[in-house]
Amino acid sequence: MKLDFMHTSINQYNSNGKREGLWEDYYPDGILWYKGSWKDDKRDGYWESYYLNGNLKSKGNWKNGRANGYWENYWENGELNFKGYYKNGSREGYWQIYYSNRNLWYKGYYKNNKREGLWEWYDANNKLIETHFYAN
Repeated sequence: MKLDFMHTSINQYNSNGKREGLWEDYYPDGILWYKGSWKDDKRDGYWESYYLNGNLKSKGNWKNGRANGYWENYWENGELNFKGYYKNGSREGYWQIYYSNRNLWYKGYYKNNKREGLWEWYDANNKLIETHFYAN
């Protein structure tokens, strides 16, 4: 999902003085820090944030100020760090976390922000090195 800033006013406040609608903010040197949507001063909708070098840091959705739905986070070098789901700000469902060299580090499921079921860890060369089973 991409935000369409070409046809929308950005950085607006509602009648109560709270952030509302699409916003962009920048680091002191002018590099984009984030762009996303606010509703009554809470993050709400699709967001992207960036590192000082301009690379994408994270992208995902917020609902009522909490991470909600599918998220991706990236290392500063641009490689994927993790991908997974949030529900009301808690990790939920299948997650994969990667080394900065693109190889899988570990993977498994979350239920109510706790590890659940089989989890697997890999070394930096993609060799399975450890497994755990979590029951909550």
